[in-house]
Amino acid sequence: MAASKHIAPDAFKLAHVAATEKEYIAAPALTFSQDAMRRLKQNKAAVISFWLLVIIFAAALLSLVITPHDPNAQNLNYTYLPPKWGDLNIPFFNGHENGIDMYARNQVPKGTYFLLGTDYLGRDLLSRILVGTRISLFIAVIATLFDLVVGVGYGIISGWNGGWIDTLMQRVIEIISSVPNLVVVILMLLVFKPGLKSIIVAIAVTSWITMARLIRAQTLKLKDQEFVLAAKTLGESSFQIALKHLVPNLSSTIIIQTMFTIPTAIFFEAFLSYIGIGLPAPTASLGTLLNDGQKALQTQPYLLIYPAIVIVVLMLAFNLLADGLRDAFDPRSAH
Repeated sequence: MAASKHIAPDAFKLAHVAATEKEYIAAPALTFSQDAMRRLKQNKAAVISFWLLVIIFAAALLSLVITPHDPNAQNLNYTYLPPKWGDLNIPFFNGHENGIDMYARNQVPKGTYFLLGTDYLGRDLLSRILVGTRISLFIAVIATLFDLVVGVGYGIISGWNGGWIDTLMQRVIEIISSVPNLVVVILMLLVFKPGLKSIIVAIAVTSWITMARLIRAQTLKLKDQEFVLAAKTLGESSFQIALKHLVPNLSSTIIIQTMFTIPTAIFFEAFLSYIGIGLPAPTASLGTLLNDGQKALQTQPYLLIYPAIVIVVLMLAFNLLADGLRDAFDPRSAH
């Protein structure tokens, strides 16, 4: 048996740590929101989507003040002009079609360009896309407001009260959700003329259902938590508890569902306008632009391609940002 090795007592030395460093925490203390934003910034797709949406929103809002051309101005001499970016001789953006300079043939004054071309009435496609995007985003904002006001309020009231009130309110939701959105829009057309008002009313009737259900489910979990019981013991009213305690704890669900509501509303408006029961002519929307573009798809494909790119980018950006927010606010959902 090998002789045991003896370790000298001076081999062990106590570490000398300054008193100010004994309680030092290496990682910075982060609030829930700060930690969620840190995770969100690590999601490159969500960050890129966010900045794309900022650019699109800025361009759409700017169209209230200025557009390259009047979006509704018609000039039959400018019919079906291809895209032209100034004097830059870029393929597909030089104003040529089948080797013919369409701007020279149509005697378009020098210095007049249409960056994305014109439609069958000589209207500037870029200006109409900007206006159509603004209308789609306006519809999305309206849907978001109904989600936040009606959906959140309805869900909290239903989940907080429980009992027969909850049962009655859920039966109302089931009745409303059983009616397809398209049927609701058609019924609105019997009351209102086709246009923005009928779409907004249809959204007001149906858009908040999912939000209300999610908020109700979360409220049922939260109302028996200790901090809510403590607030009740201290004599706070139900409204104060909802405002101070429930809504902050429901914020992640509200933000995530809102981000999924927006692309749904944009697609809903585009679909209605595409099939002809949305916004009437000459108002531009992404749906009407897609409808006009598919009529000339074989000869002027750009009329369909550019509005389609805008709506695809909007849908993808909102959905990718929503996925990023969901993973940031609820890390368990990412696994």
